[in-house]
Amino acid sequence: MSKRQIKAVLHRTALCALVWLVLTGAAPGALLPGAVVVGASVWLSLRLLPARHPLVLWRMLAHLPRFVSGSIIGGLDVARRALSRDMGLRPGWIALRSDLPPGGRVALGAEVSLMPGTLAAGTRADGALLVHVLDTDAGFERALDGEAKAFARIAEIEAPAPRRGGRDG
Repeated sequence: MSKRQIKAVLHRTALCALVWLVLTGAAPGALLPGAVVVGASVWLSLRLLPARHPLVLWRMLAHLPRFVSGSIIGGLDVARRALSRDMGLRPGWIALRSDLPPGGRVALGAEVSLMPGTLAAGTRADGALLVHVLDTDAGFERALDGEAKAFARIAEIEAPAPRRGGRDG
């Protein structure tokens, strides 16, 4: 096992164990099942995002404020539109191209779907992530590009700029 693979296993084990402890409140009865769940989670994460693209834990933690602030801003925008007489909706699709490996694109799609006003809806044959947005003129391309680049930094990969797909994708 290479140094990079060992580092990936240790980082992912720490992250999954931390999530498990937070979810279970560190209950003593949850430690044994947690060991099994953490082991399976690490194995699956290494299958989806191989160790050649290691996760950098401090970058993941540094990404959290960006995610929370984006969610708050998006939620306020959706609320403003819902309470407005003219919602100003121009729904459409954005094809977000990224060099993230498949597991990284899945994680990016999951995060994008948690943010108000966007929904990841699969990928195209060329690997571009298809994202449905409420307003194609609201600057989602720039925001999604920022998210893709942030995920690429977490996995130490360079991500290209997104490409707008129009209404048909």
